[in-house]
Amino acid sequence: MPNYRKLNRRSDQRRALLRDLVTHLILHERIETTETKAKEVSRIMDKMITHGKKNTLESRRRAAEFVRFMDAGEDKNALQKLFEDIAPRYKDRQGGYTRIMKVGPRRGDATEMAIIELV
Repeated sequence: MPNYRKLNRRSDQRRALLRDLVTHLILHERIETTETKAKEVSRIMDKMITHGKKNTLESRRRAAEFVRFMDAGEDKNALQKLFEDIAPRYKDRQGGYTRIMKVGPRRGDATEMAIIELV
């Protein structure tokens, strides 16, 4: 039994989807997606913030393997925003960096939607 949800995608598509969602969560600090995707993003985002709190060369490399290089404004990219802005906020917190709020079913196919945001 795998430790992750397959999300009805091949492994390369699933990894690309999760990378995009994590990057957009770093940039916008709040996104709306399906409930199952939000739960997977929450697991990964907690790991990224933990890497950001360590702030070593190894942790930056591990985070850079997953976070996409996208502009975050103010002459920063998503990785810099993670390490300089987001991770220091949680220096005294021992986990649980994200919050998932259920929104209700999507109009087209009744899939349960959720908003995931940084606490």
